[in-house]
Amino acid sequence: MLRAAGVGVGDEVVVSAFGNVEVAEAVTLAGALPVFAEIDPATYCLAPAAVEAVITSRTAAVVAVHRFGRHADIARLHALGQRHGLLVLEHGESEAPYDEVARRRERAAYLDTKLRGVRTPDGGDGHTYQQYVVRIPGNGRPDRDAFARAVRAKGVECRVPVKTPVHRLPEFRRCVYLPETERAADETLALPVDASLTKRDMQRVAAACNALGGLLQPAV
Repeated sequence: MLRAAGVGVGDEVVVSAFGNVEVAEAVTLAGALPVFAEIDPATYCLAPAAVEAVITSRTAAVVAVHRFGRHADIARLHALGQRHGLLVLEHGESEAPYDEVARRRERAAYLDTKLRGVRTPDGGDGHTYQQYVVRIPGNGRPDRDAFARAVRAKGVECRVPVKTPVHRLPEFRRCVYLPETERAADETLALPVDASLTKRDMQRVAAACNALGGLLQPAV
């Protein structure tokens, strides 16, 4: 799509550094330079104000990635694109059937009310909970990783959604200041809310997490 739109050598494309390295790779394959902008800490998607802050005369496009079932602020990004004459592309997530999304939302709502000592997701409009991503408050990655190991030891599957931001990978290393992106990479953990999980499964998830709550700072 970038090539078809004429994006190439000498152009810059604004992308997120919070995961989705394939987007930065696609920009590079088109011959352009990926420029990393900050995320919104609630949605984990590109923050429109941060995008505008990195636009230069060489900026040709913006690629907005929808994350974890939350949509990027496409209306504001398109308005920004119109003001600056930029192409705005969306990188979406696979759509799930309505009944599956409804069951995920039920499980997410249960965790919202039961979890202690972690920061639960900001639901927002239309959240489909492709992943139920909590934040583990503390002093950075060691706390989150220790929490994940302890939860897995109790039989609960969990995963770190973004281990290293793209701008810290060797092939894309940039001297840019993205504190929200790096904080999210250090603190986030995806807990299971699959439609197939039973009530007992969800109780086990909550109990495993809450057993560790006393070791963490209170959620803000």
